[in-house]
Amino acid sequence: MSVRTFVVAQLLRSLPRVRLSRAMGRLCEMPLPPRLSDAMVKAYARAYHVDMSDLDPRAGSYPSFDSFFTRSLRRGARVIADASVVCPADGHVVDAGQIDIASRISVKGQAYDVDELAGHCPGAARYAGGSFTVIYLAPGDYHRVHAPVDGRVTRVCGVPGDLFPVSWIGEKHIPRLYVRNHRVVVSIETQLGLVTVVMVGATMVGRITSTALGGRSVPPGEHAPDPPMEVRRGDEIGTFHLGSTVVVLVQSGVDLALDRGPVRYGQSLVAGTRHPRRRATGPR
Repeated sequence: MSVRTFVVAQLLRSLPRVRLSRAMGRLCEMPLPPRLSDAMVKAYARAYHVDMSDLDPRAGSYPSFDSFFTRSLRRGARVIADASVVCPADGHVVDAGQIDIASRISVKGQAYDVDELAGHCPGAARYAGGSFTVIYLAPGDYHRVHAPVDGRVTRVCGVPGDLFPVSWIGEKHIPRLYVRNHRVVVSIETQLGLVTVVMVGATMVGRITSTALGGRSVPPGEHAPDPPMEVRRGDEIGTFHLGSTVVVLVQSGVDLALDRGPVRYGQSLVAGTRHPRRRATGPR
């Protein structure tokens, strides 16, 4: 452990992370004059290497920073693979593996109970013997999250928590990081069994919204869309208003790929396939 990262970690512990993140979220949603918006987008895209060719064509400027950060992609920017499970988000696969018979996973050397990770929402015990993938979304990534499978969204759970950073500093210095942070758990019933997408909040994530709940922020507790929302692979299910991490959990019977590295939403997550390193294009 270097002195520098230790000092940074202690500073992060001392900050009012939740209040600061909520305030930043409100600031990002404030209306911006067009010239300021254009300058801000240009500077951010240069600093974080945003691929502007991916963006949905727009007339005019983004009305706020949040509207840019939660931007849509242009039609055809991603291809949805012909696979039973696809990647739900752009980012980097930072860990993947098997869920043990006690429904535990190991992420970056830290053990997590799946039931606790999923906010004790019903069904977590069904993952024993299944597999998982963890995807980190960097500041320059596209931050909408999509269905990895065909099925029905039957539950959305809001799990209150802290907002530690999910960068490598947080992973290294904050024990049990993912179950300490605020998260939204999306349960999808499929022909493969139960598939869960856990959206983990982080410092400066103002809020997480759910498509199944009408695009609004997810309040604490369990929510059952009525009727359940039918989804196909690649359909939008939620949005990070600033960045974070996605965990995909599947039951036994489908082995998720163990490849680490960059991914784009729509790529296959099934074992035996390779993640293309170039930007996917296509008609979707």
